[in-house]
Amino acid sequence: MKKNNQMDMSTTQVIMFGFLITILVGSVLLALPISSANGNAVPFLDALFTATSATCVTGLVTLPVVTTWSLFGQIVLLLLIQIGGMGVITIMSGLMILLNKRIGIMDRVLIQDAFNLNSLSGLVRFVKKVIMGTLLVEGVGAVLYMFVFVPEYGAKGIWISVFTSVSAFCNAGIDLISENSLCDYVFHPLINVVTSILIILGGLGYIVWWDVIRVIKNWKQWRGKCFRYLSLHSKIAISATLILIFVGAVAFYLFEYNNPKTMQDYTVWQRIEVSLFQSITTRTAGFATIPQQNLSNASAIVSVLLMFIGGSPVGTAGGIKTVTAAVLVATMIAAVRNKDEVSFFGRDITRKTIAKAVAVMSMSFIILFVSTVMLSAVTDADALDVLYETASATATVGLTRNLTGSLNAWGKMIIIVTMYLGRIGPISLAVAFNTKKESPNIVRNPVEEISIG
Repeated sequence: MKKNNQMDMSTTQVIMFGFLITILVGSVLLALPISSANGNAVPFLDALFTATSATCVTGLVTLPVVTTWSLFGQIVLLLLIQIGGMGVITIMSGLMILLNKRIGIMDRVLIQDAFNLNSLSGLVRFVKKVIMGTLLVEGVGAVLYMFVFVPEYGAKGIWISVFTSVSAFCNAGIDLISENSLCDYVFHPLINVVTSILIILGGLGYIVWWDVIRVIKNWKQWRGKCFRYLSLHSKIAISATLILIFVGAVAFYLFEYNNPKTMQDYTVWQRIEVSLFQSITTRTAGFATIPQQNLSNASAIVSVLLMFIGGSPVGTAGGIKTVTAAVLVATMIAAVRNKDEVSFFGRDITRKTIAKAVAVMSMSFIILFVSTVMLSAVTDADALDVLYETASATATVGLTRNLTGSLNAWGKMIIIVTMYLGRIGPISLAVAFNTKKESPNIVRNPVEEISIG
């Protein structure tokens, strides 16, 4: 009896091939003359680079978006960003729902694995909520952007607002405004606030969304102590996000305070505004209100760390994720204190979860290390600029210290592969733990102590 092909593919494989096919189709479309603003087809390698960056919601580009792509090319970019941000499986499931196709058991397993859910029940409703919630947030963001962009650009400002909102929510960092990202709006309160909120909402993840909404609905019953009744995942994700934003902002404020290339001449409030935005955007968003090449070395290193951590699981952000980083830090503290259990908010973390965190972090670090060495071998750029570029690609951030546009063919290929692995690597690794369970071993190997540290 012939097996169903879908059953032969794991969720990991569906995600990997789904992203790959999306990238290739996007590359072909962007390489068409109709996608170019001047009617001349762009080189395929640049089209491939741009399609990979958009699908992997990274934001690194070798060609300026605002002057290179026609309206058709920009629409292709927007679709790639939306697919990459929401996820291939979410888009596939959404199309099946729209076409009234039956969601079979294997489709439900794919959805369950992709969102790391505990049950097969209610998955169709969950997908609908994800899609509707995404469109609602992006729609509100677009309307708010219109108060700025429509008076400035006229009717074109509507399209710019929609594109920017989708890009911000999906943590893509690609815009149609200028070649220097949002630097022209460095002190604009509405642009800063709306962009920051969209980045944070996209980066927190859908699981946190519904958990927060569930708790808020019952806030009277719980007498306002909503945080206590959140799930452990939500508590860790929200706490880690707030801590990283605050610590990052303080670090940028201190390190850039007397930097004549950035914030030396700013007022106190302007320094706070810029520092907060820099701390938020490094969490895999990729928008910039100050040129990244002007940052001090200390700020650049802090940015690399924040980029590497990224956003939270089951969201639009990249990186190793806040929950992963929190588990690793808690494990370290437990080991230093000679404690057997790792715990958060009165709950112990399983050994399997700790092993996943270590594996995801290790895999991401290997991708970062190898890509940094390889890019250093094919470019004459400063070591810090190279590290910034590869960290941005690995964590799908999109910030650059002016290196992307000067990459040679080998450099572009290295970053393309890094963006792809950075987007599907940690996700696929985490999902792979749930795709196949080995039978328990009756006979175990002897245990022996080794020295660590």
